[in-house]
Amino acid sequence: MSGAPAEANVVIIGAGIVGNGLAWHLAQLGETRLVLVDKGPLPNPGGSTGHASNFLFPFEHSQMMMQLTRDSVEQYKALGVFTESGGIEVARTETRMQEFRRKQATCKAWDIESQLLTPEEIKKLVPFINDELLVGGLSFPTTGVVDSLRAGTIMRERAQAMGALTVVGNVEVLGIDVADGRVQAVRTDAGTIRTERVVVCCGVWSPRVARMAGAHLPLTPAVHQMVSVGPIGLFAGTEGEISYPIVRDVDTFMYERQHGADMEVGSYAHRPILVDPDDIPSIAESALSPTELPFTSEDFDPQLADALELMPELLGDEKAGVRYAINGLISLTPDGHPLLGESPEVRGLWAAAASWIKEAPGIARAVAEWMVVGHSELDIHEADLARFYPHQRTRAHVRARADEAFNKTYGIVHPAEQWQQSRGLRRSPVHAQTQALGAVYFEAAGWDRPHWYQSNEALVGRYADRIAARPAEWDARWYSPIVEAEHLAMRDGAGLVDLGAFCVFDVTGRGALDFLNRVAVAQVDVPVGKVVYTPFLDEEGGLRADVTVMRLGPSSFRVVTGAGVGMLDRQWLVDHLPDDGSAHLADATSGWATVGLWGPRARDVLSTVTTADVSHAGFPYGTCRWIEVGDLDVLASRISYVGELGWELYVPAEYGPALWERLQEAGAPHGVVPVGIGVYGSTARIEKGYRSYGHELTPDYTPREAGLERKLVKRQAFIGKAAHLAERSTPPAATLCTLSVDYTGVDPGERRYPLGHESVVSADGEPLVDRKGRRSFVTSAAAGPSVGSHLLLAYLPTPLAVAGARLQVECMGERYPVTVEVAGNGAVFDPGNERMRA
Repeated sequence: MSGAPAEANVVIIGAGIVGNGLAWHLAQLGETRLVLVDKGPLPNPGGSTGHASNFLFPFEHSQMMMQLTRDSVEQYKALGVFTESGGIEVARTETRMQEFRRKQATCKAWDIESQLLTPEEIKKLVPFINDELLVGGLSFPTTGVVDSLRAGTIMRERAQAMGALTVVGNVEVLGIDVADGRVQAVRTDAGTIRTERVVVCCGVWSPRVARMAGAHLPLTPAVHQMVSVGPIGLFAGTEGEISYPIVRDVDTFMYERQHGADMEVGSYAHRPILVDPDDIPSIAESALSPTELPFTSEDFDPQLADALELMPELLGDEKAGVRYAINGLISLTPDGHPLLGESPEVRGLWAAAASWIKEAPGIARAVAEWMVVGHSELDIHEADLARFYPHQRTRAHVRARADEAFNKTYGIVHPAEQWQQSRGLRRSPVHAQTQALGAVYFEAAGWDRPHWYQSNEALVGRYADRIAARPAEWDARWYSPIVEAEHLAMRDGAGLVDLGAFCVFDVTGRGALDFLNRVAVAQVDVPVGKVVYTPFLDEEGGLRADVTVMRLGPSSFRVVTGAGVGMLDRQWLVDHLPDDGSAHLADATSGWATVGLWGPRARDVLSTVTTADVSHAGFPYGTCRWIEVGDLDVLASRISYVGELGWELYVPAEYGPALWERLQEAGAPHGVVPVGIGVYGSTARIEKGYRSYGHELTPDYTPREAGLERKLVKRQAFIGKAAHLAERSTPPAATLCTLSVDYTGVDPGERRYPLGHESVVSADGEPLVDRKGRRSFVTSAAAGPSVGSHLLLAYLPTPLAVAGARLQVECMGERYPVTVEVAGNGAVFDPGNERMRA
């Protein structure tokens, strides 16, 4: 240990597994003058790294988290601190076995070794388990345990040996100085360290430390209970730490894991116990460590009974007793993902927080790459700290979502599952109108968006012969046949869609054009009144965003994007604004109401309420202009995300209800119905093969692979241009395709409907792998009512991306034939785009 230096290139606060790993990876990337500070003693300063159970299962429903875990395991193995023990999730119910079948399909998609087991097969691997309780299990042979304290020590010492790192232990951080919105220094009780970059790696203390700089980290500490029972006679001869597979008794939200002569039993079944970061005791006040709180046996006793039932001979041994019991603190965030990246509130303040042991080294590598290179090798946009809206950073929201999520840690969570707490915070200007129509809402970025409308229930009868039944409860959860009925009604007449959740960014100034051309792939130097769809790329040519840009004037542009990625897209734009102040960005989202009007009768409806020329000749596709709708001044943009004639209509927020009511009244004779986002973002989108960011569009894929390549590349420089040009010179490794599921010969009562992440395999059941090593899986799935098929989007190795090719999709343990309907950019419905250009 050495004293605090006067200055540093980077100060890392927190010497747990993430902080140590970050120091090592920064050093490997050439960073020097690194300082690692912690208020506790090393090697165990008292954080969660020191008390975690330290086992790593390879599976996650999030591909990002799976990839971070995979990278972490590889790093742990290279450090010599990983022991592969195998792990088994056991099912007490058939419902859980259905979940295991879903997991196994995703495992194949993401190249994770797994195997379904019978109770008898589980018993052979875990002889002390009560197999009579079990229906079956799912085995992950590559599961293992890690010595995280040793791993952190090795990485820290290697960075020191390179001369890149100074370590300062037993030092309290007193403040972080900020001037003009940028970090200047870290003040400690051992002196002030001048620096322009600080990384908060403090786990459960992270919100408290970030607050010193005036920033928010939406995280709450939460209690996870664990006891260690021993000595266990069966384990007496164990060589090393573990000799039996780790067991997750997921139906009781428990795990049992051998640790030498003891059995550790952990629980996520007890009541959520949230702790304020300011209430964590100091090192001096703590009996064990600040993150190991006094045990509350009344919370754990019911779970101990469940564990005893599963392993009666082991845990019921009279010679064994509880030798160690803690309420250990872990970090929870509102959406369950880590907090990574530079703060959007304070420049130079970075975070690598809310990490668990299993993904910590992978996170450390990704953040180090981000800080030095400008992006990480892995796509970690889901964990980007900039993703949060202001309300999502509040203490009340963080605690409400964490409280709800805790007992879902081992839960069966549906892909479309909705949060119940902290709802209704953002309401569209036309919320009262949609509520009166019986809107069933789902939440996106705090907005309650109409998913479908109960007022359209009668339409189900009208289109009954074109709507497929979903007999399995899982497939029908968070879904209604009304969605498909609204879809068909829109295709026949017209639909009104509440688009109030759009993020609207106005870019103005003498440098606005050059700025947008710098971030956009498409040419935005277009005539005033033109609408441009364009991706943004990162420096490696990966897809970073997709937006529409309206040119409203010579130096005035409107950028529109989706609510789910709105803050990420905003931050990307802010990060690339010119330093000379020639371009300005204003978030105008809250100032506007947006209504979509689409369908073959859309022009008939709009022409009854405006004197403007809305003919195809007078108002071509891909243009925008101001029109008068009665006594309302409306910005109309003729584009479509549903493949129909129509417009996005923008008015100041206070005029939104009037616009909706005028269109609804004028549309009644033409069969206009309210249409939910279930049509806009799902069924109609997939019939047209439209890509969605976070599903089909991610930095893992390029515009060419996604079918977004343009014939010509504009002359102006743009981010990722060099990589994009290089990629265009070789055949794409993968091609995004639209596939249809063939249910021929399958009893309608037994059909299962893919929802996403299912593996797409060959006709022989073999995984499909492109030349970059990526496996094929379903990125989006939805009904295609207009074409009478269940449709899938998936990237396929380019040699297999041929219309008419026959493959299979694995869904809930079954394989269904699929046909490639469209290879590349195209649509199964109205492939010539005649309807929306009518």
